[in-house]
Amino acid sequence: MDKGAFPLTSQFPVAIVGAGPVGLTTALALAYHRIPFVIFEANPGLSTEAKAGTTLIRTLEVWQRFGAAERILSKAMRVDEIGDIERATNRSRDAVKLHLLKDETRFPFVINLPQHDMEPALRDCLPDGIRIRHRHRLTSFIQHDNCVTLELDTPDGMISFEASYLLACDGGRSTVREQLGVSVDGRSLPERFALVDLNVDLDIENPRDFPYLAYFSDAKEWMILVRQPEFWRFLYPVFEGQREYTLDELREKAAHFIGDAKNLEVVGTNLFKIHHRVASKWHHERVVLLGDAAHLITPMWALGLNTGILDANSLAWRIAWILRGWGTTALLDAYEREQKPVAEHGSGEMAEGARAYMASRAADVKAMSGHAWGNAYTRSLLGVRLGLNDSGDWSMVKAYAGPPPVVIGDRAPDGVVHDSDGRRIRLHDLFGRSFVALYFTDTRRQPEIPENDEPWLKHYAVSRWDAPRNSPIRERSLLDPGNLVTQRYGCAANTVVLVRPDDHIASIAPMAPGAAHTAYRAALSAQYRQAVPA
Repeated sequence: MDKGAFPLTSQFPVAIVGAGPVGLTTALALAYHRIPFVIFEANPGLSTEAKAGTTLIRTLEVWQRFGAAERILSKAMRVDEIGDIERATNRSRDAVKLHLLKDETRFPFVINLPQHDMEPALRDCLPDGIRIRHRHRLTSFIQHDNCVTLELDTPDGMISFEASYLLACDGGRSTVREQLGVSVDGRSLPERFALVDLNVDLDIENPRDFPYLAYFSDAKEWMILVRQPEFWRFLYPVFEGQREYTLDELREKAAHFIGDAKNLEVVGTNLFKIHHRVASKWHHERVVLLGDAAHLITPMWALGLNTGILDANSLAWRIAWILRGWGTTALLDAYEREQKPVAEHGSGEMAEGARAYMASRAADVKAMSGHAWGNAYTRSLLGVRLGLNDSGDWSMVKAYAGPPPVVIGDRAPDGVVHDSDGRRIRLHDLFGRSFVALYFTDTRRQPEIPENDEPWLKHYAVSRWDAPRNSPIRERSLLDPGNLVTQRYGCAANTVVLVRPDDHIASIAPMAPGAAHTAYRAALSAQYRQAVPA
């Protein structure tokens, strides 16, 4: 793989163990950052299981950056509203109106795509020459000062492989986690999910008006309905002590729900346990856990897989910074410190609340605030705020009727600006390969904006005033017509906002000479705890 213009501090590639959606996304992220890697997968091929039905907006944004969104979208069903229906009365409750986020993201919708279609699409976006090493089962590993030695059982016998880091994406029964001796805290839930996929035409032959994604709440038996590209998916709980449904019973349950329908065929079923369990420690010197290896989350509200994608987005840039000598392993400690609460107290608790809500054991849920904009922002995972301060001020919930001003730890909002050549660009297209300092200012006054001569930190002025043609900062100025982006960020005049490669805001501070560089150095330090401004 092309290492780009940046020399690396290690001769060894990164080893990714596990080629599920999180492992493949991690590979795409490392490729984006031009970090050499190898993917090992124990199975002979990609998953054939009908899991991971819905992908949220934040995941689509991550895949867009790493070059996979277009291929994924070409295969998926797009959904601009998530239904919330009381099953007994068929009364609609607070639907999640994702179209309200049209000014927040390029993807004001979620998608439905099963894992057995998702994984090949992600794989096909890997760089030329990269192949997954199937039938390579990790049996053990040893950490050294400068590398990790992996022992793998392969079709050609046992082999050793040296890697700079070992990234464990090997699922809920992680071999890596087990060999580290890491405990998993939490519980497995008493009920299981029964999944049934039906081949039935509900558009023309048996016309129905079901939402493409809907949650039907009921005290006796809640249900989830998902319109996949090739079939309709129904999910039901199988409660503790209840016998498993037979194939005919699953078919009858679905038929009872949709009514008389011609040519209804069961094409797949699955029964799986659900959990709320989190590994006690995620970073172990040169070994890092992510995805299901780090946390098992009830797949309610699509929080399982999508939380794992957040891990990949958070970890990849840190590995890149370390291997280029731009940062230290303190970044990996920060990965655990930031992402673990998201899984443990964010996604996990939201999913638990959703279960209670679906089973009519709770009248409301914190993540459904009564504000349509806030519900959409929260349920799409755009509202995740990382805890980058000592107060523990982090959240996944945005209980607001409209966009609030940004604070440290938030995902930096996207928005449309225009560069010095008049091209219309999105802010998120500026983020990713470096930290980015946005200076919200008046470019008529020709403020001091540093040159873009460092690969790890870029600078841009954001202003409703076009910088004069002879201005020394014109090439680093972004036109904000109507002050729309400035208003969305909600910053005072002459404020600099530092955005990390994972889109999260590292600092908000008054403009001053060297302010962005000071904030950048602080964001990489082991003691980093940026205070949230009042």
